[in-house]
Amino acid sequence: MDRIAAMTTFVKVVETGSFSAAGRALELSLPAVSRQIDNLEAHLRSQLLVRTTRRLALTEDGQAYYERAKSILAAIEDAETALTTRHAVPSGRLTVSSPVTFGRLLLAPAIPEFLAQFREVAVDVLLLDRTVNPVEEGIDVAIQAGVLADSSLIARKLAEYRRIVCAAPAYLKRRGEPHTPDDLKFHDCVIFTLLESTQTWRFRTPEGEIQIPISGRMRTNNGDAAVAAAIGGAGLMMAASYLVREHLAAGRLVTVLESFESPPTVLHALFPHARLMSAKVRVFLDYLANLTRHLDHADPGAGGLPT
Repeated sequence: MDRIAAMTTFVKVVETGSFSAAGRALELSLPAVSRQIDNLEAHLRSQLLVRTTRRLALTEDGQAYYERAKSILAAIEDAETALTTRHAVPSGRLTVSSPVTFGRLLLAPAIPEFLAQFREVAVDVLLLDRTVNPVEEGIDVAIQAGVLADSSLIARKLAEYRRIVCAAPAYLKRRGEPHTPDDLKFHDCVIFTLLESTQTWRFRTPEGEIQIPISGRMRTNNGDAAVAAAIGGAGLMMAASYLVREHLAAGRLVTVLESFESPPTVLHALFPHARLMSAKVRVFLDYLANLTRHLDHADPGAGGLPT
């Protein structure tokens, strides 16, 4: 007896509700379906189905076997799909969403190399400073930083990066430099509203993590706008290290509170269930993982990340 074939037939009988419907779905004759179920029950030494002239019903053993058989067949399908996908040529249109500043500085400059490697793939890049719903919005891969909400999506961790506190030299000359997180109560802060908390900044100390209340007259939901405001002297800002590196190097911004590091932020790629992963999604996720593996040491001014 081919146990996988018998298991497949049994699951199809349960799902279609009859031997004849299962036979049509599997292109088997009615006697062949009946014979496979009989052989399966004999092999298991247990009755799986109660047959009447009007309907089929699962026994208690049949219900338990059905649930396990479905899982086994799904695992087989996953294994075959993964292998088939791995050898498939990536093709088609890929839709990717990203926070605006990450997309501008790091993702968009890297897309030409990806397109050169995978000539059958086209990419739509959506730069959005908001949380997206990939399933509802037709997005294949969503790049997202910070704490993830519970969802049915698969999350692949890409990288971690630091957030640092910095300000324009003119602001520090005017207001003075903070030496401890407690000094923030005497300062204006540029508030980036897409952080997990807009009311506090977190820092690590020898005694553990602390949260410091902040305030300021400049609020924005866009990273580029926050950096521009800080460079203009609007206040202190907490920014992703890769976002301000070139401004620090040029002297437009100065790091403060270097002894009090903020907890790192995690960057994820979100995508629908792995069973639905196409070849184009798989190769893009691998490319993205390589792209971001040195995120905290990238040079935005160089147009991309080291490989």
